[in-house]
Amino acid sequence: MKNKSKKFFYSTLISFAAIGFILPVAAQQKPITIGIPLPLSGNFTEFGMMMKNSFEMAQEAVNKAGGINGRSLEIVFADDKGDVAFVKPAFDNLVGTSKPVMLVGGYASDPTYRLARMAEDADMPFLICTASADKITQRGWKNIYRLNPPASEYTKGLEDFWIKNYKPKSMVIINENSMFGTSGAIRMIEFCQEKAIEIRAHIDYNQKMATVPGYFRALLAPLTEEPPDVIYMIAYLTDAAALVKQLRELNIKSLLCGGAGGFTLEEFIIRAGGAANYLLTASLWSEHVRYPGAGEYYAQYTERYSRSPDYHGAEAYSALLVAAEALKGSKSFSPQDIRDALNQIYMMTPFGPVKFYSYEDFERQNSVNTLVLQVINGKFETIWPLDAASARFVLPH
Repeated sequence: MKNKSKKFFYSTLISFAAIGFILPVAAQQKPITIGIPLPLSGNFTEFGMMMKNSFEMAQEAVNKAGGINGRSLEIVFADDKGDVAFVKPAFDNLVGTSKPVMLVGGYASDPTYRLARMAEDADMPFLICTASADKITQRGWKNIYRLNPPASEYTKGLEDFWIKNYKPKSMVIINENSMFGTSGAIRMIEFCQEKAIEIRAHIDYNQKMATVPGYFRALLAPLTEEPPDVIYMIAYLTDAAALVKQLRELNIKSLLCGGAGGFTLEEFIIRAGGAANYLLTASLWSEHVRYPGAGEYYAQYTERYSRSPDYHGAEAYSALLVAAEALKGSKSFSPQDIRDALNQIYMMTPFGPVKFYSYEDFERQNSVNTLVLQVINGKFETIWPLDAASARFVLPH
């Protein structure tokens, strides 16, 4: 090529690149960003930090395996504090500043419901991994997918255990007045009606009053007159520990059962102390499940953070793997193509199988089998189903 021709070729090439006809190599290698809203401060910090740790572990695994078709995966966190008042700043920070291709995360149901509505309005795919209120995936929002089952399905394993083993004839239901608490209580009322179990009381307590001295004692003291076979509770960590301690102090002899949430954390046992012993709780996952990668995730997390993860961590870890797999298979990073890729997902994760489908009133919803854990000698053991059991049920005296 003559000198004049070379100069013309390179000047034309530079001009085309400047106006966007040729994508620079640096732009081609730019990381793919996913935004993650979590409660990293406030009342749900224990959960938020476990999930953050798990997301970062999953990010490492994805990038070590080649990222998103050769491009690295970047995750950006925003603190929603688990409070609806901080949802908009968190969302604006993620979407406006970080420019993610999609969102993954969401812990508490009330703020996550608000986030989901904003994501739908912004045409932003959002894979929820923990917030469980039924109505989140009942609104027909095309951008909203959920990895964890809805709250009304959390107790399937516990219900099965009761029917086949304990056979309660009476129950008291205690729940916080949140979306999570209300959804779980509605399902338990239905279960009692289906199985002719007498509901001795339904205590729908005010979250904001829970820290007032004597509040729980005043609500629970009447149960000493005619204790039910089972006291079923739906609460987050702080309230879960306080409820159990108060019930033990009142010397109520009922079988205490939790509806997941705050009852599955190692921190719950630490805070409740001996009062936690022999409590049963529904759970969506445990270290004893046999899903591929579950044991490795548990061991790695425990070694790295000197704490045991529960299902909240497994959900976060697995959700990022699912999102990465969808982005690998997406034709582009447009919302429509990402949704199309999520619709095609069918994969096994440490949390279990993941497939988004519609059933009953739910859309783009995954579903998994649930477990029953019991606190035995200060440690969570899986007691149901039997093929995942690490110990046998101990009937409290």
